[in-house]
Amino acid sequence: MVDTYTTPPAFKAQSFTDPSAAVDRLIEIYDRNTRFLRSAFDQYLKGNLASGKHRAYYPEIRFQSDTYARVDSRLSYGHVNQPGHYSTTITQPELFRGYLRHQLELLIQNHDVPVEIGESTISIPLHFALEPGTEVGSDTPADIGVALRDAFDVPDIAHVNDYIVNGTYEPAPDVPIPLAPFPAQRIDYSLHRLMHYSATKPEHFQNYVLFTNYQFYIDEFCRLAKNMMQSGDTRYTAFVEPGNVITRSGDTQHNVKPSSVSPQMPAYHLIGHKGRGITLINIGVGPSNAKTITDHVAVLRPHAWLMLGHCAGLRTSQELGDYVLAHAYVREDKVLDNDIPVWVPIPALAEIQLALEAAVAEVTGLDGFELKRIMRTGTVASVDNRNWELQDQREPVRRLSQSRAIALDMESATIAANGFRLRVPYGTLLCVSDKPLQGELKLPGMASKFYKDQVAQHLEIGMLALEKLANMKAERLHSRKLRSFFETAFQ
Repeated sequence: MVDTYTTPPAFKAQSFTDPSAAVDRLIEIYDRNTRFLRSAFDQYLKGNLASGKHRAYYPEIRFQSDTYARVDSRLSYGHVNQPGHYSTTITQPELFRGYLRHQLELLIQNHDVPVEIGESTISIPLHFALEPGTEVGSDTPADIGVALRDAFDVPDIAHVNDYIVNGTYEPAPDVPIPLAPFPAQRIDYSLHRLMHYSATKPEHFQNYVLFTNYQFYIDEFCRLAKNMMQSGDTRYTAFVEPGNVITRSGDTQHNVKPSSVSPQMPAYHLIGHKGRGITLINIGVGPSNAKTITDHVAVLRPHAWLMLGHCAGLRTSQELGDYVLAHAYVREDKVLDNDIPVWVPIPALAEIQLALEAAVAEVTGLDGFELKRIMRTGTVASVDNRNWELQDQREPVRRLSQSRAIALDMESATIAANGFRLRVPYGTLLCVSDKPLQGELKLPGMASKFYKDQVAQHLEIGMLALEKLANMKAERLHSRKLRSFFETAFQ
């Protein structure tokens, strides 16, 4: 049993009305405390660590409001809605510098009250203090007699959860109310999982994200991105591929050696100013992957994510290559049923819908009533069975008809529902690649022509829609539709 603890000297809590200074203090605390743990771990590997547990704590933001402050009702975040003590633990504040500064600036302005920065009582697990990719277990020499768990804190599942965003968190008496949607350990967990699944560092992820379920989109994105880098496109400064392979803007040759990394859900990033670029992730097939990656991307607090993929068209009036702009979802994916009940409606977000429709019109050259020739707005059904056609079709076809569904896939409802749950603006633009109810199956020859003709245009539409969204203020995108009765101040 551990009865002694070695910690670095405690930081005295300080109050700040300058958000930049507050973030600097968070960085100072976090950097000092993680250095302490890394240094102790180095001594542990050498067999020189003093007995007892070595512990350091996450920095924390604290805030107290004594009034029911009236703020601009158009804002969906940046304020608390009742008096009380609020707090949140913070990790990797340098990575989140811009986000934290913006959230604190709104909070201080809206309430005219300072924030307090200090150390929390939540310890930093050793695993999250080490450099990403460090193999803790395999690095431990066999002749060290002290178990790792006796020398350091390890991740605690009690602090890695979604109680806050799920709306199921119930604060105990005299415990501060959450100030942010995710606590520090939950964020650290996702940041490490992001690197595992995408093979790129979290700092490369942009605020505008595309998800796709086909490699063809990745190939076209890479081609476009590398051409942009060669031409010196001023909108983007670099292109990052899995393995953190970076091509800088202005490079005249594709002389960067491709990575041999083959992650489960590879991510590609066109880096823009202040995160206003585009990240594209190939999530593969199925709702499980869609939930997994969005669970982790959400901790980076992106401003929008869109699903671009293929779907089965369900109406005789649709043609292969037509677009489907989802404005509602039938959720038969099942993976989120425990987090957000199926009876919860997933609303369409006006800003996203308008940007997608405008992008389709601009790229295709069609508008108004003519646009209806190639794009239909309606309900998308997402299922968890890729071979649903092999079942007795009478019952599922009846349900699809009753729901007014116009398209079917396996990921879109999951991505939209998780965006709703995690307060990330979402949207879906699909392309009809087959019509199974009409006997138009996706056969090899037909598929090849479809991919050749449609992928480039579809991707161009998605990228243009994100560029339009990036030109809006973040306050407009983070809709009040995504906020419940009792919300955190941070978006």
